[in-house]
Order: sequence, then structure tokens, then C-alpha cells
Amino acid sequence: MSERFTGTFTQQEPIPEEAIEAAVAQMRTGRLHRYNLVGDEAGEVALLEEEFAAFTGARFCLAVASGGYALATALRAVGVEPGDRVLTNAFTLAPVPGAIASVGAVPVFVGVTEALVIDLEDLATKADQSDVLMLSHMRGHIADMDALMALCDARGITVIEDCAHTMGARWNGVLSGRHGAIGCYSTQTYKHMNSGEGGLIVTDDEDIAARSVMLSGSYMLFDKHRAAPAPEVFERVKYVTPNISGRMDNLRAAILRPQLRDLARQCERWNERYREVEVGLHDTPGLTVIARPEKEDYVMSSFQFLLLDWSDEAIREVVRRCAARGVELKWFGAAEPVGFTSRYDSWRYVESAPMPATDRVLKGILDLRLPLTFSLEDCALIARIIRAEVSAVYQEAG
Repeated sequence: MSERFTGTFTQQEPIPEEAIEAAVAQMRTGRLHRYNLVGDEAGEVALLEEEFAAFTGARFCLAVASGGYALATALRAVGVEPGDRVLTNAFTLAPVPGAIASVGAVPVFVGVTEALVIDLEDLATKADQSDVLMLSHMRGHIADMDALMALCDARGITVIEDCAHTMGARWNGVLSGRHGAIGCYSTQTYKHMNSGEGGLIVTDDEDIAARSVMLSGSYMLFDKHRAAPAPEVFERVKYVTPNISGRMDNLRAAILRPQLRDLARQCERWNERYREVEVGLHDTPGLTVIARPEKEDYVMSSFQFLLLDWSDEAIREVVRRCAARGVELKWFGAAEPVGFTSRYDSWRYVESAPMPATDRVLKGILDLRLPLTFSLEDCALIARIIRAEVSAVYQEAG
């Protein structure tokens, strides 16, 4: 009898008891707004910002309402205006081009390689079209950041890193989010820390940090921030920066602070699950496992593989057969987006020229979540099921 997986791909672990207790304590005060403080207390949000800045080694940190809000704030803070063009990955999730569009700017899509990272050759070709790159470390895959930053620095391109999938990951020893001018993170439920929704911004640039604080809706309460620039920096921006309210609240910050303290251990647990699936899928006929560079210290809460140059019918059959055995695969090559699987030609609010090499890669991408509710045995079973069904369809197709 064929094995079947009975787990749920969307079920995350419970919020830690310490975080629940902190949240309940905060609710008992009734002071959920970040600036609703008593006396000289710092407040949960300011403490989270201070602790996340220390974790990343950044000078400044701002906690906001979502990862998408963090991205849009970063664009505004570096001076992107309506009509400007912004470079970004063709392989990313919809909030990335959505953030660009939300400020009235125009995404310029850059291709993806078989390693599922931004194509540096295509980036070099398009570098003269914009002076800002919103770089998405999509699904936890990190490009050669040394080469990318050398290219962008030489062309005068400001880099904003979307680290929604790479909190705690590193390239060549440097934390994701610390190569460019700004790093943006998400604490949505499926990310590496879970507050339902939430975002974090880090930077070493005091003017960017001050503008971000004002944009987030600080009114004139910027002195309540701890991981922020000196008051004189705010004097330069406080009257010319709009309030686009998107603050994080004390409740979510209380939930996140204990998770931050446990982040390193959780990241290793995700990687254990990733490696279990990786080992199980190696040398599967017709299936490409993504090679990981030696300089990349990844944090993988999901898994991707490629069925390159397969027909649509064959890929659909793999998805169908795996689903029948309880394994949910998301296909980025489907004609219509399903859930989060949209791609550059799905976002019809912006014109995009065809990119045949990128289309070939996108057509072959299959994706699955690896929540920490899965055991290592679950991950091995998932790999066996995928391997068996891919092999069967591959053999049938000849």
C-alpha cells in the first residue's frame, strides 16, 4: 500500500508560553499602542527594536505593521517617488511589486537563475533603468551578495533587501539584510517569527531611519524610540515627512521578543527539516535539487525543487498525484495564480516584456512549506512520496 502523509502544511507551532504570558500581561495594562506608556517605561515595541538592532548589528531599527509596509516605507525613505522605476526580482511574492506600485513607482523585473536567485547578468543589463533595487531573497535563496553589491555600488544603485524569508540567514558571514542600505523583515505567521502580521526595518543610515520613524506615524513622539537617531536628525525631516501610520503595537512586540531570543535554535530546526527533504530527493530522475553555495548559511522554512523542461500536463500530474497522498505542492508555472504563486506576468498593473530564460525556470518551480510541526520522520516521508510520484510520471512520459 502506498504511504500517505496526514499532516497539515499550514499548521505552525503554538506561540511559546513565555510569549503568551507577556501578551496577557500587556493586555492587562490596556496599553497596546506603542506610545501609550507610563512614566519612563520603554514599552514592548521600543525594546523589541533595540533587541533586533542588537541581533542584526544595525544602528537603527523600526517595528511596523507588516513586511509589506516595511518595504513601502523603505522605498519612501530612500526617496522613491511616483513614476520612478525600481528594479526587483521576477521571482518573488506579490507584496514586493505591490510595495513598489503602492508608492506610485514602476517595477522593472530582473530575471531568475536555476539557483532561484536574481540573475546578475540581467541585472547588469538593466542597471541603467533605475537607481534602486528592491532585492527579494525569495524563498530563502540568497544571491552572491559580494558580486551583487559590487555591481550596485559601481552603478550607484541603492539596495533594499526583502528578508521576509531569510531572517537569521547569512552570506559570507554577513546577516541577510545587512548588505544593502536597508533590510526589511516580516513576522507574518509563516515567517521565522510569528506575530500574525508585523515587520521590522534595519539600517545604519540616520536619515533613512528618521524618515522611516516619521513615516510610520510617530507624530512628534520620536524621543520614545531607543534604536533611533538623535533628536537633531529628526529636526531635519519632521516637518517634510508625511505620516503614513503603520506602527507595530505593544501586543505583537510582546509576542515577538521571546521568539527573538529563541530564533537561532528555531532556525536550526527548520534547516534540519530542509536537509531531510533534500537528502530524500537527491538523484531523483528528472528532478533538480537547488544547489546551495558554500558562502550561504541558509534558514529554510520551505523547500523548492525544479522540474525543468517538463510539459504542463506532466507537472500537473505530479501535483495531483502528490496531493492524493497528502503532500501539497505549489506550482509557480501554472497558467493562473493559486494562493501565493503569482509571478511577474501575473501582475497586470505593470507592463513586462517576456523573459524566456526566466519563464523556463518559473515554469519548473514546485514549492512546499516545512512548518516546525513536521517531524524529521514526516519530512523523510514527504520526500519519499515526491520522489515516487515524480519518478512514476517521468517514466510514463518517457
